[in-house]
Amino acid sequence: MIRVTDLPDTIPVFPLPGALLLPRARLPLHIFEPRYLQMIEDCLKTPQRLIGMVQPRAKPRKDGRALNTIGCAGRLTQFSETEDGRYMVTLSGVSRYRITSEVEGFAPYLKAEVDWTGFERDTGKAEVDEGFDRPAFLDLLRRYFEAQSLSTDWESLEDAEEELLVNSLAMLCPFESEEKQALLEAPSLATRRETLVTLMEFGLRSGDAEDIVQ
Repeated sequence: MIRVTDLPDTIPVFPLPGALLLPRARLPLHIFEPRYLQMIEDCLKTPQRLIGMVQPRAKPRKDGRALNTIGCAGRLTQFSETEDGRYMVTLSGVSRYRITSEVEGFAPYLKAEVDWTGFERDTGKAEVDEGFDRPAFLDLLRRYFEAQSLSTDWESLEDAEEELLVNSLAMLCPFESEEKQALLEAPSLATRRETLVTLMEFGLRSGDAEDIVQ
């Protein structure tokens, strides 16, 4: 496990709308753009092998910054190359970070100076949600998946640890980028679960409204 003191001050940053990475979760990525192929190759040469995932903003800030300030860094833990030169990789979530400045340089991809302060819990043990009501949560999830025409392995969900369950759903559910960002920035597992519940309930209400209009 990477310690906070081992985390670098500068990391490559991969802006990808809708792609959410959370600590202790895994994110598979299909890399084909030349600049990000270079990013992967450079990442493999570093001791930590970290890449910072971050959500682009829907609208740039007044200072012109087009990225959200908070992202999550993942360690490149799986790598394979296809015959036509694309990369299939997996990032394992290590810790969230705060972008302090973007680094100018010769690399074709973005690098940023980052601050890991305030996210020390991310590199520790899995979180526990004392208020987690699994039956009620899964009932809501079933209704949401049915409304969205989604399928899943329900047996695995019923047996999954609460952090893995909540974080996996936060990453996989078809939420907007701003909603994904809210899930990322949740200060605790309980807050993330509450946010997830709110988003699913809102999705169900929106679907009911569309049915009435039609």
